[in-house]
Amino acid sequence: MESPNTFFKHHSFIMLLFLLLLELSNQVYASRTKASMNVIDSCWRRDPTWIHNRMKLASCSVGFAGKMTGNSGRKIQEYVVNTPADDPINPQPGSLRYGAALGHRWITFQRDMVINLRMPLLVSSFTTIDGRGANVQIAHGSGILLRDVSNVIVHGLRIHHCVTSNPGPVLGPGMKIVQLGKSDGDAIAMSGSSKIWIDHNTLYACQDGLVDVTRGSTAITISNNWLRNHVKVMLLGHDDRFTEDKSMRVTVAFNRFGPKCYQRMPRVRHGYAHVVNNYYQNWVLYAIGGSAEPTIRSEGNLFIAPRSENKEVTRRMNSGTNMNPGNWVSVNDVLSNGAYFTQSGTGAALPGYKPEEMFPAVAGHAVSSITKNAGALRCLPGYPC
Repeated sequence: MESPNTFFKHHSFIMLLFLLLLELSNQVYASRTKASMNVIDSCWRRDPTWIHNRMKLASCSVGFAGKMTGNSGRKIQEYVVNTPADDPINPQPGSLRYGAALGHRWITFQRDMVINLRMPLLVSSFTTIDGRGANVQIAHGSGILLRDVSNVIVHGLRIHHCVTSNPGPVLGPGMKIVQLGKSDGDAIAMSGSSKIWIDHNTLYACQDGLVDVTRGSTAITISNNWLRNHVKVMLLGHDDRFTEDKSMRVTVAFNRFGPKCYQRMPRVRHGYAHVVNNYYQNWVLYAIGGSAEPTIRSEGNLFIAPRSENKEVTRRMNSGTNMNPGNWVSVNDVLSNGAYFTQSGTGAALPGYKPEEMFPAVAGHAVSSITKNAGALRCLPGYPC
């Protein structure tokens, strides 16, 4: 019979061997992904203890949203969603809607779930919705509405098959009831909001848009998302007459568009868009469109034109008597399969980032690698994500 000392030595050796193998696997993972991670992902994804350090994510954003450090720290409380139930007016504690209305919350999910929102989800300022560690789907109902708020992160969700909703009351920021009009069926819509980061979400097959930035929204970063199977993908700017959007500043970086995206990747009205290091897997009408004299800097993107349809990346949709197309610049883009980009205007259209917003754009030929993990990730505790 094995003595107690021998037993404990044997099992201690097995445990030590297990820990060494786990550390080795983490190092191998990190070395394999080092060259293929973009600047946002390399900030947090290699950490196997990410689940205990979730708020580090807030320091990893780049582009016009800047660092989201207001979403971390002592003033932010953790909130766990433990039920997919939704009541637009009187949501139960533990539901997503209840947590989103509180403000100053870092929201996570106890388990995998499919949430059917009966009305658009209004989110308070200084709120993070963090889907890492669970398969969280918002589907077959309304989407997320960020209205007149700031400092919001939406990360790691799968939002699809959103539909229109009728006017009605909804619990909004500060736990106050808000009267909403009819919604269009967007996955994520921003109206009059600023300092918003939309990162690592998978978005598809909604009734209207996947991401809309309108009505004076600015300081937005849309990064690492997978947008597919959709007609009107991304709108930046409300309409040609809404001149308040001239102050709009949006960074669109490290996203994958396609397959089966028709148009608006993005469509820009007024304002400025830095469209950088995105992967375009075909389009039907166009990839990047605009009107009302926008400034668009397309930098280091990979555009793969469709085989037989329209190979032009750009499209101008000017209305009325204003035929000024604006300033459209292509810098170090890779134009594949006959794709071509029609430039206009003068100047380099530099984004003018503040120091905390700056990040390096990689060459277009590297985009396939640094965007291959776009969309919601399947992150496991104890492993790099």
